[in-house]
Amino acid sequence: MSDALSLLGVNFAGLLGVILLLWGVATLIRDVSFIDAFWAFGMVLLAWGTAWQAGFEAPHAKLLLGLTTLWGLRLAIHLIIRWARDGEDPRYRKMLANRIEKRKWSWAKTALLTVFLTQAPLLFLTCLPAQIGIWASASAPQGIGFVGWLGAAAALAGVAFESIGDAQLDAFRKDPANRGRVLDTGLWRYTRHPNYFGDALTWWGIWLVVLDLGWGPALASLIGPVFLTFTLTRWSGKALLEKGLHKTRPAYADYVKRTSGFIPWPPKTGA
Repeated sequence: MSDALSLLGVNFAGLLGVILLLWGVATLIRDVSFIDAFWAFGMVLLAWGTAWQAGFEAPHAKLLLGLTTLWGLRLAIHLIIRWARDGEDPRYRKMLANRIEKRKWSWAKTALLTVFLTQAPLLFLTCLPAQIGIWASASAPQGIGFVGWLGAAAALAGVAFESIGDAQLDAFRKDPANRGRVLDTGLWRYTRHPNYFGDALTWWGIWLVVLDLGWGPALASLIGPVFLTFTLTRWSGKALLEKGLHKTRPAYADYVKRTSGFIPWPPKTGA
């Protein structure tokens, strides 16, 4: 366990260093929105940092590294392209403005304490399955069992679900005729948040790969997918986004009545 704690300590120190560099960039451009893209890419860095310390040879390590990299790079590229195209996220602008007004802090201090130093530990916790799983696989280099392959299938399904949902939303937004309308076709017919559901499914799948190594690593990393699911459904994901959509999309209330909030499900008829 001491080896694991040392490894995680190195990972967190490295993550904190990168976070502080990004905060410096944010203060120069006066925009923190790109942190969303780093949320995904940061987990890739943590997974590779773990493998660099613990080893790449074990089958579970290779599988966890591949799944985390696929998910993280896909999402990071998608979000950085969106940020470059759309500019600053108004949600971050409003949050910073409110905190500056309330606390009387400078912009730089507000960005550091409200966004960057908050993101680092949350990102680290969410990525625990990949980190602990890769570490644990070094001392248990057995072949991948049924639970591991089931987890890999779930993770790949999550990446595919999220990717398709993002592509459908991008296509919908590019059509000027859809301005002010609600996307309720494709995957968005079955869940109001296919991207969030895909994220959760991916990380529960990654956790199942860790469970394939034993209950010890699985329990030690369970907080990762649990926290991510809570964040997406109850905290800063679905809850925050829908609060704004109810104000800007008059038809969104009807969409909510007939469409599942998270897990894909056939829409209600007559709602």
